[in-house]
Amino acid sequence: MPDRSIIIIGAGLAGLSTGCYAQMNGYSSRVFEHHSAPGGVAACWKRKGYLIDGGIHFLMGHRPGQSLYDMYTELGITQSNRFPDLDTYGRFVDEASGRELVVTRDLERLEADLKAAAPQDAGIVDGLVKGARALRGVDIGAVGMGKPPELEGPLDVAKMAWGGRRALRYMVGKYGRPVAEYAAAIRDPWLREVVPNMFLPEVPVWFLLMLMGLLADNQVGMMADGSQSFALSIERRYKDLGGEVTYRSTVREIIVEGDKAVGVRLADGSEHHADAVVSAADGYSTIFSMLGGRYVDGKIRDRYAGWKLIRPLVMVSFGVAREFADEPWLHIIGLRRPFTVGSQETKWIMLRLFNYSDRFAPPGKTVVQASFESEWDYWNGLKDMRIAYEAEKQRVAAEIVTRLEKHYPGISLQVEMIDVTTPYTTWR
Repeated sequence: MPDRSIIIIGAGLAGLSTGCYAQMNGYSSRVFEHHSAPGGVAACWKRKGYLIDGGIHFLMGHRPGQSLYDMYTELGITQSNRFPDLDTYGRFVDEASGRELVVTRDLERLEADLKAAAPQDAGIVDGLVKGARALRGVDIGAVGMGKPPELEGPLDVAKMAWGGRRALRYMVGKYGRPVAEYAAAIRDPWLREVVPNMFLPEVPVWFLLMLMGLLADNQVGMMADGSQSFALSIERRYKDLGGEVTYRSTVREIIVEGDKAVGVRLADGSEHHADAVVSAADGYSTIFSMLGGRYVDGKIRDRYAGWKLIRPLVMVSFGVAREFADEPWLHIIGLRRPFTVGSQETKWIMLRLFNYSDRFAPPGKTVVQASFESEWDYWNGLKDMRIAYEAEKQRVAAEIVTRLEKHYPGISLQVEMIDVTTPYTTWR
């Protein structure tokens, strides 16, 4: 019997994975989860026979040859999920000019298409594609994903540097800057918008290069069974290893004795003790609520006061009686006529077509999901005025359908289900 015990707060992907490795390393562990199901922010829900996935949509390192693949296998993920290869990353469209760019795994084609779209930016294109080629074959799991930093010694650092030597030169200098900053030097105005939106404007340039390199190596796969199945497979592995998950159990307090976490107190008043406590809940709740703010220093306060928050999104999902067999799964559309929600103007929408699996919709039908940035304060202010809140969600959905009609004539008559999540929904 294990003589060491761990309590884990949260049954999201991090919490369940922590539990798996705790069990593998001789600990007895128990996970307490506030919600009724695993997955955390990797959330899915059903509406009128359609499965709406608000979580992860593709996986990097889904094939042998990457240490990430070995980790997925240890966690029971590869054995029970399907990951069809992603050949086409996405399609970028500008309604005003009619310009478009299809990003595929073919780096030569991507290079030619980018230079044809913006010949004056050939130098920047060369840098991006050269970097993507350089990162092909790099084991991304070997770069910064070994031991926790506090357990690393000089030899561990040297091993990591050697294993990632090809990648390290692209993780500093101009390639270490956010993509949005790097793209500011692009002269073509449309391409200057496209490059930051290939993933997220905030990520460093090297992340974008790594993603392009993995795509070229056939190391990016779609999550054909959805993020719910992904989470359930880790939960199943955890339970098979002897772990225990308790749902609908909200941790109110981390019990501390002599500056050591020794257990948790739940909302029902019950106490549970262990040799160690790992919180896989959000940092703010852990530090300021569960620990009562007792271990807050100036750096932590500055981070939570000044760090940029996640960009609030509205996500509108439609169940559509139509197939999109030959369409890329991802479309980034620059609108000719922006629309306004609250005081924020929306110029771009991200469109996902869940056309790569039979998991999300009945036969012959598809989930079509549109997302765009929107103000937190606006939706948070509406939430207490339920009629106005619901009316605004309906208006936004109707606006999106009108915009989609231009690209998919007749789609407005094929919509069978509408689901709108707002920034407030995400918070809740």
